[in-house]
Amino acid sequence: MHNPIALLRFRHPTYLFDLLRELVSREMKLRYKRSFLGIAWSLLNPLAQLLVFNFVFQLVLPLNIPNFTLFLFIGVLTWNWFQSSLVAATGAIVDNRELIRRPGFPIAMLPVVNVTTNLLHFVLALPILIIFVLIAEIPLTSALLALPLVIGVQFILTLGIAYFLATFHVSFRDTQYLVGILLLLGFYLTPIFYDIQALPAHYQMIYGLNPLVHILNGYRAIFMGGEWPNVVALILLGGVSLILLGIGYRIFIQASYRFVEEI
Repeated sequence: MHNPIALLRFRHPTYLFDLLRELVSREMKLRYKRSFLGIAWSLLNPLAQLLVFNFVFQLVLPLNIPNFTLFLFIGVLTWNWFQSSLVAATGAIVDNRELIRRPGFPIAMLPVVNVTTNLLHFVLALPILIIFVLIAEIPLTSALLALPLVIGVQFILTLGIAYFLATFHVSFRDTQYLVGILLLLGFYLTPIFYDIQALPAHYQMIYGLNPLVHILNGYRAIFMGGEWPNVVALILLGGVSLILLGIGYRIFIQASYRFVEEI
């Protein structure tokens, strides 16, 4: 039986923020434990992807996209945050048995930790992205003020999906393999290294159902065009993402009472 006083303390915003900070710090330390380069790997990984894709799609199969290096880097960073968060969140419960078994521990924080940790990697890479913007001689404008909106929408969307995956994986351990397949397909069905404007109009309409398309368009409008993104589309996507988050969170909480038994 959980202590009601303890539960009230766990719900205090200051406590939850401190707990999130400690858990993110713990996640970062565990991820780079005994690693010589440490957190630098969070930057080396997307840069390595950038080099490979640049070689393939600029020299082998040229796509003729203006400022392709910048175009590609935005896509890689955005996708890596999304993919890494979902992969980590899928195992958020089964990989943290010791925390789950602690009476009164706010289990719902675990997917938040996964998404926030990978958000930190995304933010750490932004200075490099800005360097690419400056190299391409693209001016930094007031459109940067819209960056928190795009990041916020992606965070809410990713967290909503994360709650579903974390819940399902407790009962259906094949979820992690299914997620891997879906993310692989999603990588190629998301315009990370190609421009959907080159596709026929009816395909572009189908692509519009992919929420990451609107998020990518938002980042690229800010950094490549120096323009404000489509705020209306982002607000609508944010509203849908909030609904998804609410449903995912509720399902997660209802299932959480069985987590200790099932893990």
